[in-house]
Amino acid sequence: MSFKDLYGNSEHKSNLAHFAAMATLAASDGVISDQEKTLLDRFANKLNISEEEYKEVMKPANKYPIEPPVNSEKRLERLYDLFRIIFSDHFIDDEEMVLLKKYAIGLGYSSEKANKLIERSIAIFSGRIDFEDYQSLLK
Repeated sequence: MSFKDLYGNSEHKSNLAHFAAMATLAASDGVISDQEKTLLDRFANKLNISEEEYKEVMKPANKYPIEPPVNSEKRLERLYDLFRIIFSDHFIDDEEMVLLKKYAIGLGYSSEKANKLIERSIAIFSGRIDFEDYQSLLK
């Protein structure tokens, strides 16, 4: 099956590319853990990824382009999804950080904005937030 056959409409194309980026991040340490697999399965279902597409994406040789959403809320949601995958094993390694930064820039964030978003997201996902941030999150 060609890549063109995998892509249907543009929304599905974007969802497939997003799923592929999450799978790449999950596999960046060489192993997809049970927790990462569970999250990938859940996202595959949420993003309407077929079993055939799932298998194609999971092949190590596949490279999918990043399809940035037009709206900023969707971009942030995609970044959030990636953090959920990364922190499914409660750890973020150097390879995941490199891929995460590339993905954030690919989503349309400047390098500076990507660094700030990643830094704050790591603090939130790792539970290292100060009281003021905690307070603002609850408002």
